[in-house]
Amino acid sequence: MKGSFFSRNTRLISQKIIASWHSFNHWFFTTPERAILEAYQAAQAIQKIEIEQFGGKKISAESGNYSANVMAFWRGDLNRNLTIIKVRLAEFQLGFTIADTTDSNLLEKLKFIDETISKYSKQDEAITEPLSINLELKTVTNQANSEETEIIKEPSATQKKGIFPRSIGRTFNKIAKDFTPTAEEEFVRNYRTSRTRTKRAVRFLLLLIIIPLLTQHFSKQLLLKPILQYFQSENTPTIFLNSEMEEKALNELKSFERKLQFERLLRQAPELSPEKIKAEVKNKAIEISEEFRYQSSSAISNVFADVISLISFAMVIALSKKDIVFIQSLLDKIVYGLSDSAKAFLIILITDIFVGFHSPHGWEVLLEGVAQHLGLPASRNAIFLFIATFPVILNTIFKYWIFRYLSRLSPSALATLKEMDE
Repeated sequence: MKGSFFSRNTRLISQKIIASWHSFNHWFFTTPERAILEAYQAAQAIQKIEIEQFGGKKISAESGNYSANVMAFWRGDLNRNLTIIKVRLAEFQLGFTIADTTDSNLLEKLKFIDETISKYSKQDEAITEPLSINLELKTVTNQANSEETEIIKEPSATQKKGIFPRSIGRTFNKIAKDFTPTAEEEFVRNYRTSRTRTKRAVRFLLLLIIIPLLTQHFSKQLLLKPILQYFQSENTPTIFLNSEMEEKALNELKSFERKLQFERLLRQAPELSPEKIKAEVKNKAIEISEEFRYQSSSAISNVFADVISLISFAMVIALSKKDIVFIQSLLDKIVYGLSDSAKAFLIILITDIFVGFHSPHGWEVLLEGVAQHLGLPASRNAIFLFIATFPVILNTIFKYWIFRYLSRLSPSALATLKEMDE
């Protein structure tokens, strides 16, 4: 009965894996056609706007008699469609080797896309440059690098100071820019650029958190656990991964025996014969063994699921390297936007949490949880050695950062930090 159950369960798992594999293959091998179709539809949307709103000419202020707000709407629509085309063409180029390049319909769509976006240059509309059929993936990377360069070119707080404070020059420059004819248009463009960078930074942060978590959960539940159950059904499963788990199981069984004896002495339970007591203890031992067998299986699957999760985390970073610049820009904006008191408060809060007086207890709980998650014995000596060294290293890094950077970037924040720390 047990063998038939596991064989049936194994067949169902195999069918699910095969179906998922076929679905993935279909999605992967149809990626170039799907990407070109979406890019073609975006190019058609641009052409439709040109014909209906700008008399068949390119979307620009010179081609139509529209107000600034209406023109901003059409430019936003244009930028959105051009972004779709850029992303889908990059996706097509990644799967170019599996695409059917002899398909005349595909080549016609590529030609139409290239003709549509070739009208728009970065100098005229501050949008992406045209993409050709034989464009390599470096073009997309270069465009991202140009945006990154704009971020890097922003004024740094570590620049050399002149005779007069830099804030005076910035104030006069800001007032002068407000009176230029293109001040409103430049403000809208800067706002859109800032919003786009913030969206990309937040999206990248969410992907860094969500994708590894989902990968860890689904790989454990759908892949690793069924495989472990299959091997455990054919072989004798391991109940205990370490001596600590075995000791916990024995203590739990002894506690159950003492509880039965205690209830019998207090006459709260009916008198049991030695055979019945032995049967109760045996049933409890089987229950405890099943519980710890599940914990052992879960710990083994956690190890492999965590490795897969780390691989997915590394892949997200490798595929989105250009977004790291936007993360840095967002963090700089947040940090430099805080007051000196807020900066000092956050520094004290973070240092006290990780290297403060009560932090060893938190590190101990954290390390014991990690050991239990991976099925490792929580060695007290190893935990105490880690607590004695790692927080000290963190504290040294914090102090060096405060001495090296904070004293130069924000001397007032450093003074506030010293006053609050004292």
